[in-house]
Amino acid sequence: MDNKNVFVAGAYDVIVVGAGHAGVEAALAAARIGCHTLLTTLSMDNIAMMPCNPSVGGPAKGHLVRELDALGGEMGVNADKTCIQFRMLNTGKGPAVHALRAQADKKLYQFTMKETCEQTENLDVKQLLIDKLLVEDGKVTGVQSETGEIYTAKAVVMATGTYLKGRIIIGEHTYEGGPAGQRAAVKFSDSLKEVGVKLMRFKTGTPARVDARTLDYSKMEIQPGDEECRNFSFMSDEVTREQIPCYLTYTNEETHKILRDNMERAPMANGIIEGIGPRYCPSIETKILRFPDKERHQLFLEPEGRHTNEVYVQGMSTSMPMDVQLAFLRTIPGLEHAKVMRAGYAIEYDCIDPTQLKPTLEFKNIQGFFSAGQANGTSGYEEAAAQGIIAGINAAMFIKGEEPLVLKRSEAYIGVLIDDLVTKGTNEPYRIMTSRAEYRLLLRQDNADQRLTPLGRRVGLVKDDRWARYTEKQNAINEALDYLRKNSINPTKEITEKLTAAGIEPVRNATSFYDLLRRPDVDYDKLAELFDLPELTKEVKQQVEITITYEGYIKKQLEQVERMEKLEEKLLPEDLDYDEVPSLRDEGREKLKAIRPRSVGQASRISGVSPADISVLLIWLEQQQRLKAGEGQADV
Repeated sequence: MDNKNVFVAGAYDVIVVGAGHAGVEAALAAARIGCHTLLTTLSMDNIAMMPCNPSVGGPAKGHLVRELDALGGEMGVNADKTCIQFRMLNTGKGPAVHALRAQADKKLYQFTMKETCEQTENLDVKQLLIDKLLVEDGKVTGVQSETGEIYTAKAVVMATGTYLKGRIIIGEHTYEGGPAGQRAAVKFSDSLKEVGVKLMRFKTGTPARVDARTLDYSKMEIQPGDEECRNFSFMSDEVTREQIPCYLTYTNEETHKILRDNMERAPMANGIIEGIGPRYCPSIETKILRFPDKERHQLFLEPEGRHTNEVYVQGMSTSMPMDVQLAFLRTIPGLEHAKVMRAGYAIEYDCIDPTQLKPTLEFKNIQGFFSAGQANGTSGYEEAAAQGIIAGINAAMFIKGEEPLVLKRSEAYIGVLIDDLVTKGTNEPYRIMTSRAEYRLLLRQDNADQRLTPLGRRVGLVKDDRWARYTEKQNAINEALDYLRKNSINPTKEITEKLTAAGIEPVRNATSFYDLLRRPDVDYDKLAELFDLPELTKEVKQQVEITITYEGYIKKQLEQVERMEKLEEKLLPEDLDYDEVPSLRDEGREKLKAIRPRSVGQASRISGVSPADISVLLIWLEQQQRLKAGEGQADV
């Protein structure tokens, strides 16, 4: 470029490209830590837009929201402010898989997040389409917009979502575009390729939105919110909330017949769709092909807000032609006269191979360049936001020259998510699930603050008000546990009568309240009523009961973590030449060279690296340590 025509419009510490759920968390984190930050968006009107379902949380996803809240993120706070329904899922199971899910008012969610970004110190928000990543000598230097101006930065976070060369598909009709009628970012993909970034092509989709006035809810099953008021954020104090119900209905054989009869017109079947779609959120046409014997599929009718008639048909994602969409929708109980306000569609887009990233979410071959969200091959708002906060934190740590934040698999679902991406990669849009975490009992949604708030404090994201609330709660938990251990009851006649009357098996020896709470028929409220125990808040009481009830199981998981930590602590040199390590299998050697794991623990999780390869690495590391020790003695 001719330097005479270069216009540098601004200089920043951190630039975030994209203002979806990943981008806003990255920008807010970097700015709140103290970095001069620029957040760029294709449209100021669509910051934190929800282009798909109007909800936050759910199985495993709810864990992510609570974890990023514990670190000092915004999604949980924003969801609490703008939700229209809350439900705790999986309450019939153990606490490890309890999952909070909120229906959000879509427009209010994005407007509230926009306001938060605009009011945040150190953060500028600009409507810009970024065409080019600027890199010199392997280091990021900034970005260039479509209108030619340059913004310089020491760190750039890419959070481009599904906009890179986005292509909308409805039946035989296709056009360039992003979600919900937005523009696509066409040139940025080529800029990434020029600096050596490897891209993939993925696909996702969304169902039709129907007019609530044309639905017959009497033919559906009502799905109300929980009577107990719940919150995502550990900082939220809402105790009452007006809620709007969702409704449940089902497809049927007539629905399936219309889909089967028109399958040759499905873009996924006739070759129009080339990208790889999500396994765990398939289109309705994919469900019909994949589960031909299933008589019906459930659909949730979810209102998109308090001030709109748009209703989201959860479970009916499709890219079928419009006439087919209308035909099959009207076979469903309650939707016989449904009017479509927005058509369902598929979108193809470019994303990166995430194995190009370090666990910090920085590119291995471009210093100061980070990536987060669906651009990394994931699906879902929550997965995006979780990556966004980590990318924003680590961009800020990079600027400040401080130690980055890398969450372990034993510390957070966020750690599981990022480790899976950078270690194993993904050949389809990745979705977090509880089954992906090997330490589920430790990574409960209820204890996210205990696990992560100290880490958020370390990096400067947890401010004094959150820290004070956290320490007060933690002190209360410790004091309660200490009281229960130190105080006990004896098998006197009076005590025996009290216990028997309450339906509790009497004690035979002096027994602490701590040990009494181990019993399945005893809870804190029952003991407090009988023996005048100290009054506890709901949150403290919950932690006390879970700690005591699951103590043995938690201890076993901690022992598993301790064994695995020994491998995680064995760090591999960044410049290790795997060709010089003898006895590695060819496949293992190639995978290790491609991923370049930071530790033996990470190496053990790489697909294609065998236990034998890990043994070879351990022996090689021990030999290197002995050699260094010998050299040190020789120097002496």
